[in-house]
Amino acid sequence: MDGIAALGIMEIIGIAGSASLLAGWRLYIVVLATGLAMRSGFVPLPEHLESLQVLANPWVLGIAGFGALAEFFADKVPWLDSAWDTVHTFVRPIGGALLALAIVDPGDPATQVVAFLLGGGGALLAHGGKAGARAAINTSPEPVSNIAMSTAEDVATVGLLWFVYEYPWAAAGVAAFLAALAVGLMLAVRRLIRRVFGGPKKDPAEG
Repeated sequence: MDGIAALGIMEIIGIAGSASLLAGWRLYIVVLATGLAMRSGFVPLPEHLESLQVLANPWVLGIAGFGALAEFFADKVPWLDSAWDTVHTFVRPIGGALLALAIVDPGDPATQVVAFLLGGGGALLAHGGKAGARAAINTSPEPVSNIAMSTAEDVATVGLLWFVYEYPWAAAGVAAFLAALAVGLMLAVRRLIRRVFGGPKKDPAEG
């Protein structure tokens, strides 16, 4: 972890992008995992990322922990998951924007504005892909696929967040992968909706 103390601009952008995109999946887990890692000393931050220390505050950890626990169970029930995602269409982008804002250099207002907008946009993009895919899965009458997908999201969020903090040089690649995945999921859901609701195509021969 010594290398995290000497982050370059690409590493910072990568971490901000990855954290924001992951917040679009699991905002509370991202905040909770980051806060616990910093409180335990697992993630020693360079000086210009000291604003993230607020995530290690006991009150922030408590609220994030409660939210993560509620989301863990809500995410396993199809109708409740869809309702939860609808409400968090507004919450996750704001959380992602604030995370990005806390990560970039506070001495550069222009960078802060760009980080806030891109962080919110990244979280909204990831949320859109995740919510769309889960809405399609939630139509299945059996609960196994929903629970399996939800558990995979939990594990992937924690695992990728650890990877980004442990290997900052790879964070930009993770962010690019997450953005591409979100776009791919949204396109797949769009094709599915067209197939289901588009209706049969008229045969030109029928006049």
